[in-house]
Amino acid sequence: FLYPMLKFSTPKSFNATKPRKAVTLKASEGSNRLTLKDLEAYKDPLLVRAARGEEIERVPCWLMRQAGRYQKVYRDLAAKYPSFRQRSETTDLIVEISLQPWKSFKPDGVIMFSDILTPLPAMGIEFDIDNTKGPIIQKPIRTMEQVDELYDIDLSRLEFVSSALTHIRAEVGRKSAVLGFIGSPWTLATYIVEGASSQHYRTIKNLSYSNPDILEALLRKLTIALTDYIIFQIDAGAHVVQIFDSWGGHLPPKDWDRWSKPYLRRIIREVHLARPHIPLTVFANGCGGLLERIAATGADIVGVDWATDLRDARHRLDVAAGDADSNTVCLQGNVDPAVLFGPKAAITEAVKDCLVRGGGRSAATSLTWDTACSRVPQKTQSPTFSRYRKSLASRLTYKEGDRGEKEREVLNYKCQEERDT
Repeated sequence: FLYPMLKFSTPKSFNATKPRKAVTLKASEGSNRLTLKDLEAYKDPLLVRAARGEEIERVPCWLMRQAGRYQKVYRDLAAKYPSFRQRSETTDLIVEISLQPWKSFKPDGVIMFSDILTPLPAMGIEFDIDNTKGPIIQKPIRTMEQVDELYDIDLSRLEFVSSALTHIRAEVGRKSAVLGFIGSPWTLATYIVEGASSQHYRTIKNLSYSNPDILEALLRKLTIALTDYIIFQIDAGAHVVQIFDSWGGHLPPKDWDRWSKPYLRRIIREVHLARPHIPLTVFANGCGGLLERIAATGADIVGVDWATDLRDARHRLDVAAGDADSNTVCLQGNVDPAVLFGPKAAITEAVKDCLVRGGGRSAATSLTWDTACSRVPQKTQSPTFSRYRKSLASRLTYKEGDRGEKEREVLNYKCQEERDT
């Protein structure tokens, strides 16, 4: 339920109040002077610097759900280890699967192979994942007594997560950002209450109307646990953590304000206080009507799906912030993943259009994609990375006109066909 899709980011202004970790710079061996190459080695990964609104040399590009069915090497491994939970809860397999796209494409972000339900057993909620039906909660939680029986998250039961993140970060170094993730309290609650995936969420919505105290108690417990889980991932090596409010878009805005927003705000506030140097992303499917609300959670990055126009999203967030002349939040998004089934020219046009629409003052664009179908040819992805990862961002410029009007032009655009292999 975490689909890999083409996504981008536009950064907000750098927050100088967030402390940065001090490092001791060392010159190259045999020299007593620091060179630009020496300094380059100590930079944070490109995606992290883009999220902070720093000046960047090009657009960062990554796969939101990069370990997936589009790669034959993954499908072969999945045939050898058919249990999804075994693959996502065994350190060696997590590391191997997470690094498969890194070895193939060298994206600017490497997201840990895991699942949003992974922390639930550490709270006393067992689940299975059926290959056709998806997640199944053996004992759905629908009473206050069941909520009271849940215990504080036992992070010692999640050491395979911390170990995997540490190994992944050691492998990629500063060449790429390591990304952890969680599901939002509301999204996890939908599975916990419904007992499985749902189209209409009738059970949890009925609970919200008939017994709101039960749902509030469950969301509070999840919020505390997920805050600890994010910090756990950060301390293990995550540069950025993404919060998937995957089913937040199924709530009317006023209900999202009650059942999702306050819990997201608390998580983000607590994590920013504990680990202020780590950017946090909130992504919600079908979030076009919630953009301003998501930005108000305090997230550093707002992820949007391909149904939202990035130029419109940028304008709406600027207006909501009351300052149309500054980047208020980083945007991430958003090419329709179905374009990967098309010819190279269509992919080129789709990404180009997304860059132009997503751009803005000191634009930084984070390219992500999710392969919604299992047989997207990998050969369409490798040249796409080689073509755009090193060329598009540095060639996208903006000229500011009077009264905030913008004249956009792409200069010296080259596809770098020689990098297709």
